[in-house]
Amino acid sequence: MHFITTSCYKRQPLLGSAQARDLFLQVLEQIRRMYGFVVVGYVVMPEHVHLLISEPRRGSVSTVMQALKQSFAHKATRRVRALNDSPLGSLLRGTLEHGHVWQRRFYDFVVFTHRKRVEKLRYMHRNPVKRGLVLEPQQWQWSSYRHYAYDQRGPVLVNEQQTAEMVIRKPA
Repeated sequence: MHFITTSCYKRQPLLGSAQARDLFLQVLEQIRRMYGFVVVGYVVMPEHVHLLISEPRRGSVSTVMQALKQSFAHKATRRVRALNDSPLGSLLRGTLEHGHVWQRRFYDFVVFTHRKRVEKLRYMHRNPVKRGLVLEPQQWQWSSYRHYAYDQRGPVLVNEQQTAEMVIRKPA
């Protein structure tokens, strides 16, 4: 299992809006399905992301992170261009004009024990509280906390291995 932290460039964090964090979670779920890894936990902050994931069935953790970052940046860029003259569009345009959304590197820590897994999940879920974004972890919508506290399903499937669905097309 890998504990991963990755950051946006600090000029104007692209994850600063609720819409951008929602988009990131949609992309995370798509990439999870595509590469076949288990998401044990996640927290999307305004300028960085914490993930606790298994080894992917396809590719490597580096491949997953590359796909996640590229896919999100591509979709976010399209959305910003569509927003054109809105306040959100002008806020985000500055980041995209510099050509980069994410910092190149990500921090990766391999988690071997149950104790370390719990420690990393607690750290992740408390991060929005520590930063003063919310008073309680359950108030931060972009987190897997409610999965653990209330067994609520969120936009990303947590702690389950879900096989990709096979679609069989009929010949034309």
